[in-house]
Amino acid sequence: MIKGFQAKTQTTGGAMEEPLIELRKVTKYYHRKSERVEVLEGLDLAVPRGDFLALMAPSGKGKSTLLNLIGGIDRPNSGEVFVGGKPLNKMREGTLAAWRSRTIGFVFQLYHLMPGLTAKQNVELPLLLMNLSAAERRKRAMAALAVTDMEDRARFKPAELSGGQQQRVAIARAVVTDPQILLCDEPTGDLDRKTGDEILRLLQVLNAEHGKTILIVTHDPHAAARARRTLFLNNRTLSEEPEA
Repeated sequence: MIKGFQAKTQTTGGAMEEPLIELRKVTKYYHRKSERVEVLEGLDLAVPRGDFLALMAPSGKGKSTLLNLIGGIDRPNSGEVFVGGKPLNKMREGTLAAWRSRTIGFVFQLYHLMPGLTAKQNVELPLLLMNLSAAERRKRAMAALAVTDMEDRARFKPAELSGGQQQRVAIARAVVTDPQILLCDEPTGDLDRKTGDEILRLLQVLNAEHGKTILIVTHDPHAAARARRTLFLNNRTLSEEPEA
C-alpha cells in the first residue's frame, strides 16, 4: 500500500453498515424547449462502502446524469441523495464544492489533461485547492503516480504519452486527494481492448487494495464484467436485469 492512500476497511461482527451512497426516489428531468425530457424516475440505489458497481445502459439513457447526481454536480428534481450520510440536496453550493473535492474523484472517457503541464503537474492540480506546501503537493502527486504505475513518466507532457498512459495520469489525478469514491464515466471508451483491460485492472486494484468505492458507467459488457456487480438502467430506473 502506498502511503497517503487509505486501506480497505472491513466490517466486523457481521453488522450491517449503512450504505455509503444512497438515492431515494430520485427523479430527474430536463426541459428541451417546451418538452419535458424524463431521465430518471423514482430511482432507488444503495451502494455499500468498498463496492465496485457497474451501471449499464445504451448511450443517452441517463448513466452520466446518475453519476453527476452522486457527485453533487447536479441536483434531482425530487428525491434525496445521501453520500456518507450527508444529504447532498441540502448543501449550499460552496459547501458542496468543498465536500466534493475531498470525497469524490472523477474519471472520464476523455482525459481532460492540461497539454502544457507535465503528468506530475496535472496530478497536482486538485491539491492547489488545499492548504499544502509545494513539497507536500509533490509528495502526494508522486504517490498517486506510483499507484497508477506512472511514476517514471512524471516529467512527460500528455502529447508524449499514449492514450492508456494519459488515462492512468487522469486516474492518478482523481485519487491524489484520497477520495472515498471514484466515479468513472466510460473510462475505457476511448481505448483499445488491451489498454482498456489494463485500466480496468488498475481500477480493481484501487478497489481491492486501497478501499475505493467505485462506480463505473459503461455500455460495454466486457468492462462491466470487471465490477463486483452490475445494475442496468431500464425505463429511467435501475434493475438487476437488462431491458428485454
